[in-house]
Amino acid sequence: MNIYDFDKTIYKNDSTADFFLYCLRKHPKILKLLPSIFAGFIKHYIFNSCSKTEFKERIMQFVNYIDYKRDITDFWSKNKKKIKAFYKEQHKKDDVIISASPGFILEPICKELGIEHLICSRVDVNTGKYTGLNCHGKEKVIRYREVFGDEYVDKFYSDSKSDTPMALIAEKSYLVKGNKITNWK
Repeated sequence: MNIYDFDKTIYKNDSTADFFLYCLRKHPKILKLLPSIFAGFIKHYIFNSCSKTEFKERIMQFVNYIDYKRDITDFWSKNKKKIKAFYKEQHKKDDVIISASPGFILEPICKELGIEHLICSRVDVNTGKYTGLNCHGKEKVIRYREVFGDEYVDKFYSDSKSDTPMALIAEKSYLVKGNKITNWK
């Protein structure tokens, strides 16, 4: 089994940021949220007085201003070209995507790509509220173990050292920077 992070690993950018910006262009009312998002940014990154999950919930409130089914379909029709060639070439039926991005953003593209196993942040598409922790760092291993137990991991791919906990449970791990793939050190 091979496991992949999604954003900046098999997808060129950050899918949540791309979807947010896409929706912002289509639904300018989302601009009303910018003061709250900025305040959350300050609280989390400057004063360390709120969790990453709480900060992300502020951003996710944008779902209250969108037509999810139409917008996500349009978004992926325009952005699926950002799936990296290396992934398309080596895709296997038992691949697992494990990502901090919300499931409601990744589920449609995973289905289209034939990816059956998706582990991600659980976010209510109607409210933007997280049900559980942001699927990041050590939480990825916890969530992986909930689904697969001690099942063997052949290879793990990620763009970020924050995924070291996942890299440590794989036989081989790779760091992806742009289109360059190197052994994890």
